[in-house]
Amino acid sequence: MMRYGLSLAATALVAWFALNPAVAAEPPSSAPKATSDTYRQLDLFGEVFERVRSDYVENVTDEQLVEAAINGMLSALDPHSSYMNAKNFGEMEVQVRGEFGGLGIEVTMENGTVKIVSPIDDTPAAKAGIKPGDLILAIDGDPVMGMSLNDAVTKMRGPVDSEIKLTLQRGTAKPFDVKLKRAEIKIQSVKYRMEGNDIGYIRISSFNEQTDAGIHAAFDAFHRQAGNKLIGVVLDLRNNPGGLLDQAIAVSNDFIARGEIVSTRGRHPEDAQRYDAKPANDISNAVPVVVLINGGSASASEIVAGALQDHHRAVLLGTRSFGKGSVQTIIQLPGHGAIRLTTARYYTPSGRSIQARGIDPDIVVEPAKIEKVAEPEFRHEADLKGALKNTTPEAVGEHPGGDQSKNDQTKTDESLVDQDKIGSADDYQLTRAIDLLRGVSMFNSHASN
Repeated sequence: MMRYGLSLAATALVAWFALNPAVAAEPPSSAPKATSDTYRQLDLFGEVFERVRSDYVENVTDEQLVEAAINGMLSALDPHSSYMNAKNFGEMEVQVRGEFGGLGIEVTMENGTVKIVSPIDDTPAAKAGIKPGDLILAIDGDPVMGMSLNDAVTKMRGPVDSEIKLTLQRGTAKPFDVKLKRAEIKIQSVKYRMEGNDIGYIRISSFNEQTDAGIHAAFDAFHRQAGNKLIGVVLDLRNNPGGLLDQAIAVSNDFIARGEIVSTRGRHPEDAQRYDAKPANDISNAVPVVVLINGGSASASEIVAGALQDHHRAVLLGTRSFGKGSVQTIIQLPGHGAIRLTTARYYTPSGRSIQARGIDPDIVVEPAKIEKVAEPEFRHEADLKGALKNTTPEAVGEHPGGDQSKNDQTKTDESLVDQDKIGSADDYQLTRAIDLLRGVSMFNSHASN
């Protein structure tokens, strides 16, 4: 049975791929029949193939020419379709289990350049300060322009502990070099902790085979620590480039008891699929949820965010997501590798396609820096001579008056939140999410009294 998957990094620095837990071994039977015009075009290909093979300035093997032709055909379709030889296909299968070697960045092709979708948490790329949206101009001094995405990815691979230099451009700033050391990447896709004693924080960095199990472990921990005092959960999907479709569906179902989660529609109407929630799989117990998203939230992340938003199950907070709404199928070619082919678009429960559009948050909160700023020194009632004393039981003492010279304020930063700030005490968007949950809890408490 052929199943769809969504883009994730195929190795440490990989182009996006959609992984099928089960891959197709044969092309679909509904493929269009060849016509006489098709055969004429194939004759043209054969003529060019023979001319290059015999007259090109250097010797090239038949395998090189065929792989280059297949790569050219697929890459001309869209940024996510490509060919994987047997070696690359094997590496992809290893990677999806959550362990691989490399730098720890997801990349895609945009206008002939390699663009970073997101660095993975706790990897060399994240620690070096690489950000979503950075463009890779050169790898070890070799310009990337003109390379295929697979060529660039292959060039960035290498032995663990070997060094590599990337030349990056960030926005309109001057290009700069970053030196990194390759490492074995072990992705812990889910991290969690309590914020205070009543709010759970869950960070999903990618969707791999361990993600849904990580969500279950998080809720088990929250219930042990908070019990019935859990007032809300923050689900952090920022800088999450996506991953496995079945895991995105499972995570959505952890918060949604019924109804559609996502649907996919391809070229043929009969290929449309709809994925629905199962009541028994909802483990959230209707606890209020805030989902954090930004421009690095893509693919499977957008499925989860879109499903929770359409079902009014969560408030989305942050900035607009990446906007990858296409589905790729891995079709295995026995003895040769596989092709990664875009076969469908996916739609949120309300029927939205977010391809090249993204998901808008319910509350827009740009990344910001929290800092102390000076405040004018105000006089208070308690400072006035002869002011009446507060003698009510609630009064615990006189107002100190005049010694509050500083106050928390925020300074907006229009760039994406730094990777090392995500989930930290300096994470302004997370602070806003926690404040929102506490406010909802307080409102509900007053309303019930």
